Amino acid sequence: MSRPSSTGPSANKPCSKPPPPPQTQHAQSPAAPPAAATISAAGPGSSAVPAAAAVISGPGGGGGAGPVSPQHHELTSLFECPVCFDYVLPPILQCQAGHLVCNQCRQKLSCCPTCRGALTPSIRNLAMEKVASAVLFPCKYATTGCSLTLHHTEKPEHEDICEYRPYSCPCPGASCKWQGSLEAVMSHLMHAHKSITTLQGEDIVFLATDINLPGAVDWVMMQSCFGHHFMLVLEKQEKYEGHQQFFAIVLLIGTRKQAENFAYRLELNGNRRRLTWEATPRSIHDGVAAAIVNSDCLVFDTAIAHLFADNGNLGINVTISTCCP
Repeated sequence: MSRPSSTGPSANKPCSKPPPPPQTQHAQSPAAPPAAATISAAGPGSSAVPAAAAVISGPGGGGGAGPVSPQHHELTSLFECPVCFDYVLPPILQCQAGHLVCNQCRQKLSCCPTCRGALTPSIRNLAMEKVASAVLFPCKYATTGCSLTLHHTEKPEHEDICEYRPYSCPCPGASCKWQGSLEAVMSHLMHAHKSITTLQGEDIVFLATDINLPGAVDWVMMQSCFGHHFMLVLEKQEKYEGHQQFFAIVLLIGTRKQAENFAYRLELNGNRRRLTWEATPRSIHDGVAAAIVNSDCLVFDTAIAHLFADNGNLGINVTISTCCP
C-alpha cells in the first residue's frame, strides 16, 4: 500500500506500512507553556567485508577485543566464503572435494565456486564445525570501527544491533534505500529530503495539517537543540481494518548511547484536556517501525485526535531536555 509522506508543504512518497503495534495508555502531566515555533507537515512528499582476525577461546568463551596474532588471522581465513568473503559458520557444508561455501551463498549456487563440482548431496564437515566453535570471529563491521570478536552463535545477534553498522535513511517508509555513516545522515536529509523543515529550540509546536487525509500518512520535521538534531514523526496507519491510529515518536540523529542523555515530552492540549507522553528518544539506528511495534511512542486513535484538532490540524507541543548524569 502506498502512503503519502507529509514532510513539508506539498511532498509525497510511497512507503510500506510497519507492523501495527498494540494499544498503549498515556499518563497526564501538568501543562507546558505553548511553543512559539510552528511547522506544518502534510500533503504528498519526497522522498563489509569482515576483518580477518580472531582469538582462540575454550568452550564457553565470550567475546572480546584486542590485538590478534598472524596465526589467528590465518586460522579464520580458512573459514572465508569464496563468494561473499564472509565467514562460513556452522552448520558447515562442503562439496564432494571438501571446499566450503557459506549457507547463504550455497542456496544461490548450482555448483561449487572453487572446483565447479556438485554441491549435492550435502556433506557435513563436523571437524570444521568443532574448530569454528573454538574460534572468536570479528564482527563484520570491524572495518568501520567495531573491535569485538565473538563466538559464532553470538555474531548474528550482535551485528543486528552493532553501533558500527551503516545507518539507514531515518525517514518513514521504504522508498529511500540510502545507507551511510552517522556523520552523513544530516547531509543526506538536507539534499535528498529538502521538504523536511528544521526548527531551532528546545520547545516547539509540531503542527500536522490535514490529519483527516485518507490512508496511511506520515508527518515529519526536524528539531535542533543542545547541539543535536532530532527527528519528529507522526504516523497514521490502520491497526485493524477501519480503525486508524496515530503514532508520535522522537528519534535522535545519533547513537543509542547519545540518546540516553536526553528526554522528550509530547503534549496535546485543547478544550480543557491534556494528553502527555514522556520518554527517552530512540536512536535512528532503531527506527520508527521498532518504536511502534514496541509501543514506545505516543499512541492515540482518530477520536482522540479530533478532540485536540482544530479544523483538521493537530498541534503537538514538543520539548527536548537533557538528563542529569
